[in-house]
Amino acid sequence: MTAPLPDSTSSAAASAAGATTVAIDLGDRRYDIQIGPGLFDDASTWSGLPRAAVALIVTNDTVAPLYLERLKRQLAPHYKQVESVILPDGEQHKNWASLDRVIDHLLAGAADRKTVLYALGGGVIGDLTGFAAAIYMRGVPFVQVPTTLLAQVDSSVGGKTAINHPRGKNMVGAFYQPVRVVADLDTLDTLPDRELSAGLAEVIKYGPIADATFLDWIERHLDDLLARDKSALAHAVRRSCEIKAWVVGQDERESGLRAILNFGHTFGHAIETGLGYGEWLHGEGVGCGMVLASELSARLGLMPPAFVDRMTRLLERARLPVKAPRMPIERWLELMRVDKKNEGGEIRFVVIESLGNAGLRGAPDALVAEVIEAHTEPGQR
Repeated sequence: MTAPLPDSTSSAAASAAGATTVAIDLGDRRYDIQIGPGLFDDASTWSGLPRAAVALIVTNDTVAPLYLERLKRQLAPHYKQVESVILPDGEQHKNWASLDRVIDHLLAGAADRKTVLYALGGGVIGDLTGFAAAIYMRGVPFVQVPTTLLAQVDSSVGGKTAINHPRGKNMVGAFYQPVRVVADLDTLDTLPDRELSAGLAEVIKYGPIADATFLDWIERHLDDLLARDKSALAHAVRRSCEIKAWVVGQDERESGLRAILNFGHTFGHAIETGLGYGEWLHGEGVGCGMVLASELSARLGLMPPAFVDRMTRLLERARLPVKAPRMPIERWLELMRVDKKNEGGEIRFVVIESLGNAGLRGAPDALVAEVIEAHTEPGQR
């Protein structure tokens, strides 16, 4: 029997208590998401993890100067060697070349099946490191250490790992779960404002798809989140992780329910791919994509027009783009046809069926074109 989604009242109380843990229960396997301030420098955070001769930290050239040496110091007592690979920052580097650098480092050092990988960074690093862990010697353990809001509330949780392909985002990957997620809220202090807003897109997503009360809370506390209030961030991260854990626990491999986590992503991925990886941040694409998906929900008769206005206002307040870039509709459709949710050649979108409930629907190309045109800035290039 599926456990009910924990109510947001218990989540808020737990968040206020300081460091908290959310469990991902997959039946025969489980792991913890540790959430709170000060986790990085707390030795107990790193206890109970798989031990090996070698640990490899994968990070990027933005995060490395901030946190790499701190993580190495914490891991040093547990491994004979703590090594690192520093990749260039950016979505455009979530590719075969970066993956090959990680695999090549493992092979050059004769890393064995017990070697533990640590993903230190945002969603790009987490996805790429997880994929490397999944395929190296058919699987080695890895730990997610997310340093962006988007990674803490979404990409580090649930075991989706991948790299991008020129024809589509996240099209080469595997389902492969970490052994732990360590989400230290203090790392958000160094996050650029644009990245914070991108992460808020994924936080906002959880309200309309699963928890209307959480959406109300986000609207009331958005200014606190933008100001990086630790109590507000703690609740936002914990509640987001609770919802995602609840979904993933029922549908680990996205055969049904888990698809709702892609609200806004069909449109958003098309924007990211169409403009070129890195031009828009992932969360920016998702934010704009949620406006379009909300409009589609309304035009399908599932939600009132007021819902579109509500989502647009909230996303604007979060400092996210709500107008789509101008691309030929044929290009939009071409990009959206390369999507993992599609079946039988039909583009399928996550739509809101009632506040707090989402589902998958197809839509005629002409209707999709109307939706896109309604939210594209006139003359925008």
